[in-house]
Amino acid sequence: MQLRPPLILDLDGGVLPLSQARTLALQHWHDPLRFACRNATLSRFANDVLLPLPAQLGTVMLGSGDFHHLSLPLLQRLHTRAPFQLVVLDNHPDNMRFPFGMHCGSWVNAAAALPQVSHVHVLGITSTDIGVGHAWENHWRPLLGRRLTYWCMDVDVGWASRMGMAGAFRRFEHPEALVAAFAAEQAQAPRATYLSIDKDVFAEEVARSNWDQGRFQLEHALMVIEALRTGGLVGSDITGEVSLPNYQSRFKRWLSSLDGQPDISADDLPTWQQQHQQVNRELLAAMAAVPTAC
Repeated sequence: MQLRPPLILDLDGGVLPLSQARTLALQHWHDPLRFACRNATLSRFANDVLLPLPAQLGTVMLGSGDFHHLSLPLLQRLHTRAPFQLVVLDNHPDNMRFPFGMHCGSWVNAAAALPQVSHVHVLGITSTDIGVGHAWENHWRPLLGRRLTYWCMDVDVGWASRMGMAGAFRRFEHPEALVAAFAAEQAQAPRATYLSIDKDVFAEEVARSNWDQGRFQLEHALMVIEALRTGGLVGSDITGEVSLPNYQSRFKRWLSSLDGQPDISADDLPTWQQQHQQVNRELLAAMAAVPTAC
């Protein structure tokens, strides 16, 4: 059982209080890290903030999905006796090309190259990021090398077959079929897992984020967590909170506008954050019931 309390990396004020959670006040890292950063900045964060922490952590709360690339240094600090799989619940592949360092939508490529990661599964994608119009923007190496699998819905991914990557794309008509297929695969060959959840995988009525959202209901995420019980968890994180970006960097404001992130009303923010708090409680309770893998 996972008895370690959650750790909140409070970068943006997006995570409301959680029972027994430890909170690190890191608002001074907000602008350097949010949305994207130089690789040197990410390394400095890993050394200054993550390195002094205990080797074994509870579920790490990252705040907005704009910080999802912080999953990478959390993975890099894990040293286990055997490789583990990385399971990501996300409406986006997070495997896109980004030439300026590390981006919240580019980190999966680097994670797939880590020697301790045996395979990466990204579940719940409905984003056109994996459609033919954006095919060239995806890193193909982990897909061709059978290190990465997209589990998706609603997107025409026929181009992948023509490029020899059909096995890396699993397309389903609805979330129930996707989750059932994943659970059956896990039951056949259980593996230790690092689980990363971006709540933009959920439909808007579950929890509103500042990105376009997928079709998962909360029950689908809980079914995935249950499917990982036999293999156990080596670690986990949750992102996708809703918060106001307030970029100081003009370059980041421009990049964000290119991705079409919707404006967030300050009037709606408290209600949406309370919705996230309840979802967090349920996700954390489910993950706490999964054994810890060594």
